[in-house]
Amino acid sequence: MTLPALSHTVDPFPGSAADAAVLVVPDTEAFPDALDAYPGLKDVLAAVGYTGAASSFTRVHAPSVTQLPFAVVGAGKTADASSVRDAAGTALRSLTGFADVALALAGPLDEFAAAAAEGAVYGGYRFEGYRAKPGKPRAENITVHSATVSADDIERARVLGDALALVKDLVSVPAEWQSPADLAQSAADAVAGLDVSVDVLDENALAEQGYGGVLGVAQGSDRPPRVVRLEYAPADAAGHIALVGKGITFDTGGLSLKPAASMVGMKFDMAGSATVLATLKAIAELKLPVRVTAWMCITDNMPSGSATRPGDVLRMLDGQTVEVLNTDAEGRLVLADGLVAASRENPDVIFDVATLTGAILVALGHRHTGVMGDDDAVSEYLAAAESADELAWPLPLPDYMEDSLDSPIADMLNANMGDRAGGSMFAGLFLQRFVGRTGDAEDAPRIPWVHLDIAGSSENGSSPYGFTDKGATGATVRSLVAFAEARAKEA
Repeated sequence: MTLPALSHTVDPFPGSAADAAVLVVPDTEAFPDALDAYPGLKDVLAAVGYTGAASSFTRVHAPSVTQLPFAVVGAGKTADASSVRDAAGTALRSLTGFADVALALAGPLDEFAAAAAEGAVYGGYRFEGYRAKPGKPRAENITVHSATVSADDIERARVLGDALALVKDLVSVPAEWQSPADLAQSAADAVAGLDVSVDVLDENALAEQGYGGVLGVAQGSDRPPRVVRLEYAPADAAGHIALVGKGITFDTGGLSLKPAASMVGMKFDMAGSATVLATLKAIAELKLPVRVTAWMCITDNMPSGSATRPGDVLRMLDGQTVEVLNTDAEGRLVLADGLVAASRENPDVIFDVATLTGAILVALGHRHTGVMGDDDAVSEYLAAAESADELAWPLPLPDYMEDSLDSPIADMLNANMGDRAGGSMFAGLFLQRFVGRTGDAEDAPRIPWVHLDIAGSSENGSSPYGFTDKGATGATVRSLVAFAEARAKEA
């Protein structure tokens, strides 16, 4: 990972240590006085027709402001944290070739300096990859010039930047170098030195304990599966959040083989596991007084003579049986075991995070996360997502669809082969059956649960925007951390 260091100062902008400077400006027509502190700059920008439109970036020569290489980036007509975060991310993503960058905010935008710090560190990330010749480097150090940002703001931005970078790094690794065992080791390495315990279940332990969903998906692969349990449990924890992540290190579809074009990019099918790992790591680094357990359900989904066949029946961790009609609907099988395992510890709320259905892209496109589950918990998550400025949208889990899960020979089917309508909701209803109850009685309420389908939001396949590059996005990490922060604040 290449991630810039972040600091702040109240010294005059841009300072002597910088190699280049960036100023975030609002729309100059909506905020005509915003540039008063920078004599001559308004005329310079007017001469090149620059108005400060949202995320518009340009280099300018403004000797009245600085002799350094200088750029401005627009926050548009809406002066808020989201527009400033995106503007700062655009700037640090676009301004390459400079090691030390000074960042400031004009006029009314200065109150959003904390958001600018976040956007800057997100935009400064780069996955160097495997090129013989790396591209132009992004900033190594970013200094935010503002009196409104605190050391805590800077630390939070650093922690979140590191969490998003962890997801992006793991998702970007080719599957040939990321087996289930490799990903399990990466998880342990990521939290080394933190107050986090790590337990790894190998294929023998999974068989002994009855993880039939994980093992059923793993049957076709030469690389054995893993389930990783991580726990952050501070002494002052006032609640318990459980996270379950889908970790398919490569998804061919199994014997229900994907078309060749659909198989491209399936290394990213472990993004859910990477997300729950990064979320727990961030919460531990922020030292929030909330207990968090994370379950990473990791396996390949490959075709071979030993692979699960359409029509086979798997016995899941809680004893329920599933007739597998579509081996490409494998994510819900590994998540089911993870939900059962997480439920056994009776947390206050369970989240599962998964690149689960292509249907969610049809419904919500590439930027919204689909959200399903317990009404109150869903509402609480949506509020956290709004506070983090992440796009999310609730979907129902309609009772009338329950009959479509019925199997003639098992407790349920894993796919509705006769009707593709509502595929994301079908998957959500399937998962709901594996969420445990708050008591021993059969009619006890289910543990509050939220299902996050990130099949669309976890990857940007088009042009970069804001602080988001093409590729992995790290979607829902910031919202889940915000959820934990809200719970900690309530406590």
